[in-house]
Amino acid sequence: MRWVLPDHIQDALPSEAAGLEALRRRLLDAFRSRGYQLVMPPLLEYLDSLTTGAGQDLKLRTFKLVDQLSGRTMGVRADMTPQVTRIDAHLLNHAGVSRLCYCGSVLHTLPSTLTATREPLQLGAELYGHAGIEADIEIVRLLADVMRLAEVPASRIDIGHVGIFHALAARAGLVPGREEELFDLLQAKDVPGLREMVADVAEPVRSALLMLPELYGGPDILDVAAQRLPVDAEIAAALDDLRRLAGALADLPISFDLADLRGYHYHSGVVFAAYGSGSPAALALGGRYDRVGEAFGRARPATGFSLDLRELALRLPVAPMVGGILAPVGGDAALEGVVAALRAEGEIVVACLPGHDGTWNAAGCDRQLVMREGAWVVEPLQGE
Repeated sequence: MRWVLPDHIQDALPSEAAGLEALRRRLLDAFRSRGYQLVMPPLLEYLDSLTTGAGQDLKLRTFKLVDQLSGRTMGVRADMTPQVTRIDAHLLNHAGVSRLCYCGSVLHTLPSTLTATREPLQLGAELYGHAGIEADIEIVRLLADVMRLAEVPASRIDIGHVGIFHALAARAGLVPGREEELFDLLQAKDVPGLREMVADVAEPVRSALLMLPELYGGPDILDVAAQRLPVDAEIAAALDDLRRLAGALADLPISFDLADLRGYHYHSGVVFAAYGSGSPAALALGGRYDRVGEAFGRARPATGFSLDLRELALRLPVAPMVGGILAPVGGDAALEGVVAALRAEGEIVVACLPGHDGTWNAAGCDRQLVMREGAWVVEPLQGE
């Protein structure tokens, strides 16, 4: 059947497409008002550019093909953030702070959940050039503002810091493969598996790793962590960053989860995930990723977030389509002037092509332009 789409790939029909476009425009305008400049990276790039520095997970999610011109392997982007990082590092080459935003389709080899699309409409914002916690504060607050503007306010924003895990893993002396296994167990909060994994790790690191899944809650959990985790400069710096976030974002629904390490292969500092009411899965993910720019020849401090616009739109009521006005075709200059004026006011005016009586309501028209006493007036559509 030629009209059947691949699994987890969908069309956007008129009402959904209109809602997506309205939401896209509203959020991009919000970015623009805060100084974030829009960029539009290409859909295809050479594979090494798309995935370098972004971790194994992104490589597995990327569709690959061979370029007929160069013979090199190319990829269909699965995440736009590395592309935006390339633009900042290699094309813009700004000395100071850059604020960039984007929105476009990405493609995944597999859906992230049983119900997810493989073609998310990724929208995000990235801040480059400032290593201080002020940039992380700005990005988390921007995410909260964006979700509020989308009418899907964040019910919870979980914040963690991969520096704590990095410090403990380094002290445990794990080889890279074992470190990734440990990461997977922590991310799944698999305590029995974690206990078995760290059985031969020396104290106090063993107890600290087992404790991480319990270090979840409000700002007070940071004091608990400081008391129970080993004395370490990297851990102390990470907890200090999290305390500053807690103070600056006290008006937001933030919580802290020191075992939430999503993006471990990619991020280098603060990480966060935002949830909406009734949503078990995160609607937006973000964090600091200072090392990614190195792949493009210019390491820059970087922090940002992204989300799937389709997922946000699914949580909004479907807005009724705005009805159009049916207008005669082949009219005189006066009629053309009225039609132009209506369109300038934002109205939809549809030409009444001959031979389609009785179908215009289904085509989206609920009014018509008719001549009354020598003047063109808009009336409810009759006879449909």
